[in-house]
This record gives sequence, structure tokens and C-alpha cells, in this order.
Amino acid sequence: MSFPEQRPRRLRRSPAMRRMVAETRLHPADLILPVFVREGLTAPAPISSMPGVVQHTEASLLTAAEEARDLGLAGIMLFGIPATRDAQGSAGLDPDGILNRSIRAVKDRVGDDLVVMSDLCLDEFTDHGHCGLVDETGEVDNDATLEVYAEMGVAQAAAGADVVAPSGMMDGQVAVIRQALDEAGHQHVPILAYAAKYASGFYGPFREAVDSQLTGDRKQYQMDAPNRTEALREVELDLAEGADMVMVKPASAYLDILSDTAAISDVPVSAYQVSGEYAMIEAAAANGWINRRTVITESLIAIRRAGATNVLTYYAAEVAGWLREELAGPRSTSAPAAPVPTSSPSAPSASTPVHPRVEPHTTAAPVEASAPGETAPPTRTDGESTDEPRTDAGFPPVS
Repeated sequence: MSFPEQRPRRLRRSPAMRRMVAETRLHPADLILPVFVREGLTAPAPISSMPGVVQHTEASLLTAAEEARDLGLAGIMLFGIPATRDAQGSAGLDPDGILNRSIRAVKDRVGDDLVVMSDLCLDEFTDHGHCGLVDETGEVDNDATLEVYAEMGVAQAAAGADVVAPSGMMDGQVAVIRQALDEAGHQHVPILAYAAKYASGFYGPFREAVDSQLTGDRKQYQMDAPNRTEALREVELDLAEGADMVMVKPASAYLDILSDTAAISDVPVSAYQVSGEYAMIEAAAANGWINRRTVITESLIAIRRAGATNVLTYYAAEVAGWLREELAGPRSTSAPAAPVPTSSPSAPSASTPVHPRVEPHTTAAPVEASAPGETAPPTRTDGESTDEPRTDAGFPPVS
């Protein structure tokens, strides 16, 4: 018998073979699109540190929501940016404030065809930028903040949010919000708990996106990067308090935490590919150092492979578009997917920002040599190789 006896390469010989044995796949229903809506804007405002992402007007937000629905995304996560702020974050409680009226407007537009999720936190609404109320000593007051979170949760549910997502990392937040929702008659509204949210440098561009007023940091209440066991404690506490879903944030630098969480959780697990992760990919691609599409796809597959049921990512709409293209491509024998309705010129979509898109590639990533008899990978019309990991649209997610 010839050596070696075991030849795993047999299952990698062709794209079709690799597709058949893939252990992890992407699907539009795995992806959630975070979006920012800013009060008082008359046109979408580009976010300089996140090329391709904008602060939406209330009108362009609806266009982005429609696109997300038509692409088959799992959901949309709303972040509101008010025109005025105060120490109590009052705008976050206002039924007619930017976040709550945006929830109503999006829900009216997409109905039950897209899960409408809302960030439940004070940081966008306070003039000090913290996620909770600050006492006279400058400390974030955990228990006083919980009372506000309870009100916010009820206000968001009343506005029509399908899911509320407390992200402030206050001790006991899930239990307090669950009780408030139930007492207000919103027993049907699930809670997506930011269970293991780390104090991270990867949030830098997000601060620009929400015009954060924060000075200093949030290390008093967000988790410390060296700690792994503590994350499991946080997750277990949120599960015990009634979380319907749990989240790990950030994603790529915390795949060990994500894997640990998936191993102990009996509810769906989300992961947030945060602004800094997005910005690094865009910057490297803009310099021609990486193949943008390959790395975006690979990064999302890695997050799913680590155990995420779904991923919050600013790439959600773009990747869902790629998945549609693949499903409608020459390998598919089924009818092409219906085209996504074209956005009106007056209302830019989330993936078509009003400023010029960064064109990242100066050189294509090297293409792996084909095995004997293997067809070379297809090329795009612009000549760039499409050697990115296969996402295999149309197949159910497997992980």
C-alpha cells in the first residue's frame, strides 16, 4: 500500500466537492444589519472611519429596511442618535424620540417580514456618553440605571420592536427588563442580551457613528479582555434571568468566548462584528493588501464556525447580495432569485452610500493552483479573482 494511507485532499479537489463537504455555510438569514438613524439629517451622512456606512435620515432608513427585507436578512438593529442629549438620556424614553419613532416607522414599512431589533442603552442619549446614570462621585449607578432600562424596554416594545437588546452590561438588566415587559403586556417580546460585551478598542469607529459624548472609558462595567471564565458567568446569569438570546461582542478577537458561549447556551447565540473589525478590513482592502470579498466572507464564516447562530455585521446587505448572485449563477439549476427592487434616487440604500465607495483593490489576491482536471475559479467582470471561501447560497446553515 502506498504512503500516505490517509488522503484528506481527495475532498478538496474541486469547488463542487468542497461545497458538498463544507461544515459551515452562510445564508442571508444568518445576518443582522446594524443601522444608525440621526435626528435632523436631510441627507445620509457618511461615517469617515467606516467607508460605505452612513448615518441615515428617517427616510433613507426605511429604504435600508426595505432592502434588508428583500435580501432576506434575519433582522435590522436600530441605533438612534438624538438632536439633544441630557444627563438622564431622556430622549431614549420619549415615545416620539428618534429611536422609538424610527422603530414604529420601520415596523410599519416591513411588517413581520423582517425582525426589527432595537439597541437598549443610554450611551447614545446621554451628554456624558455612559451607558447608565452617573452619580455625584462620577460612578455609573447600576441600580438607578436599571429603572431607566425597564422604561426604555417598555417604550421600545410599545413602539413595535420585535426584539429589545440591552447592551449596557448593568448587573441584573435582563431580569428587570423582562419583568417590566411582562407587566406591561409585552410577554411576547424577546430579549437579546449583550451577555459578554468586552471593553474594547475595536469600538472606535462606532463612537463616530453615534457621535458619542464619552470621555474616558467603560471599563467599570464592560468586561476585561483577559477574562474568559468571567464571560461564562455573565452568560449564565443572563440565561438565568430569562434572556431569549445572548450575544458576544466583539466577535473576531473573541472567538474563544463565542465558542465557549455556544457550548453552554440553550438559546441562540449572536456575535457582533463591530465597527473596528469592519474598518480594519476596509483599510487593508483600500491599500490593496487583501482581497476584500475573500476576507469579508472568511471572517463571517469564522464567526459562524465558532458557534454564532447569527452575526450582526455592517456587511450584511452586501454579503446577502453576493449570496443571491451565487444562487443565481451558472452552478444553480433553480430559477434565478427575484431581483431586489431598485432604490429611488432620492432615498439611498444602506449599501449605496451618498459618498463615493472606496475601491480597495490594486492587486488581486493570488489564486490557488487548480488540481488536475479542476476548472479554474470564475472571474468577475472587473477581472478580480473570486477565490473567496464559498458561501453557498441556498443551502441551510450548518455548523
